[in-house]
Amino acid sequence: MTKMMKIGATMALHLAALQAKMATVGSYEKREEASLADLTKKLNEIHTTITEYRKTNDARIKAVEEGRGTGDLDAKLAKMDQALDKLQEEKGEIEKLITKASRPGIGHGGSEQRESAEAIAHRNAFLDWVRQPGNPERRDALYRAEKELKKAQALEQKARDDGSGWEVRATQTVTSTGSAGGFALPEQIERQIARLSVDISPIRQLATVRTVGTSDYKELFDINGAAFEWVGEAGTRNQTNTPDMAEVAPSFGMASAKPQASEESIDDLFFDVENWLIDSAAEAIGQGEGAAFVSGNGTNKPTGFLAGPTPVTTADSSRAFGTLQYIASGQASAMPTSLDTLYDVVYALRARYRRNAVWMANKLVLSSLRKYKDTTNQYLWQPSVTAGQPDTFMGYRVVEAEDMPTVAANAFPLAFGDFGEGYLIADRVGMRITRDEITTPGFVKFYVRRRVGGKIRNSQAIKLLKIATS
Repeated sequence: MTKMMKIGATMALHLAALQAKMATVGSYEKREEASLADLTKKLNEIHTTITEYRKTNDARIKAVEEGRGTGDLDAKLAKMDQALDKLQEEKGEIEKLITKASRPGIGHGGSEQRESAEAIAHRNAFLDWVRQPGNPERRDALYRAEKELKKAQALEQKARDDGSGWEVRATQTVTSTGSAGGFALPEQIERQIARLSVDISPIRQLATVRTVGTSDYKELFDINGAAFEWVGEAGTRNQTNTPDMAEVAPSFGMASAKPQASEESIDDLFFDVENWLIDSAAEAIGQGEGAAFVSGNGTNKPTGFLAGPTPVTTADSSRAFGTLQYIASGQASAMPTSLDTLYDVVYALRARYRRNAVWMANKLVLSSLRKYKDTTNQYLWQPSVTAGQPDTFMGYRVVEAEDMPTVAANAFPLAFGDFGEGYLIADRVGMRITRDEITTPGFVKFYVRRRVGGKIRNSQAIKLLKIATS
């Protein structure tokens, strides 16, 4: 009886400690939730703000025509631009939460495809190692789990071979090179990082993305296609021209995220190390990739679509492949004053690419597009007032890319095109992770890395606006 009482007292103490701990972490353990009612409210706020924005802009135009000052109206428009940007961001976040909640396997840890027992064991061993990377038993357990996963993947590949002679590859091959080379990230965690990186990097959402097994990947692109002719039943068949082929070889670099946490937080039972690693790595990689896909110089990183050969005014029929075409704004250091210039940008693009074309710019440039009107005095910017639908300008979707240049002399602050046709992203299979608990005492750093390449795929599919008189 005495022994049972002691056990009961000990359990009560542990329970009290657990409840106290839960009380202290409750504020950051609460899950984010969103509903259609939240989304509807945000859409109504956007509609109200854009209506007021247009009234204010109309008043500003009238003041300019009458020769009156516009300082107060300019300040008001600037504030409303910021408010609209914030409302659009909040709308996007709500839509993401609703979409996430409707998926099978809610949350980062949920799986949309079933994991094998070996994959689950590998992920669990990996998370144990993350909490105590210096523990030799946990390191050895992770080695063994990787070895078992590699063996299971080899068997799966063999089982999937239907005997037709076609090679069937597993989605990820795990290779262990020791702690110096790092460990392979569990496939489930890698998928979540990749998915969140897409949300952060707008160009990754739009471009053609290939998963490749080597950094020597090249893609042949048919520039003009084969020639064509009509002939009669007994007519002479002329030889058609062979297609002109161009080689697209993306430049690669190592995208590396460096999440850091204190040793105490990682040891804490309530610290969600998996979601922390996913969110931190995805945000860092997504932001770094976003900048490189726009302006990367191709040295140990992707070549951005603005960093290729210097854009020219030459039309598609006579311009070198790989070089983009630009249309001048007509102003030395400002956006066009004539709407005709923006129509020139649109119709410089072939009809086949206009079907999926988008406008891409940073938020300052997008705010200037909100002020353009057509000849009937109607605004060409149409805000989204429907869930899941983007804002449009001149009937085409607008995409905010914060790494696009601002308006300045000789800058290219606005792009228009089909980025699925126009830009290629190549991802090497697999991510790796290495830990570092030496350089910053009291903290543990994790270097999460993968090789990523990028380059213009079809230079006819993207047009640029250049801030210049010609």
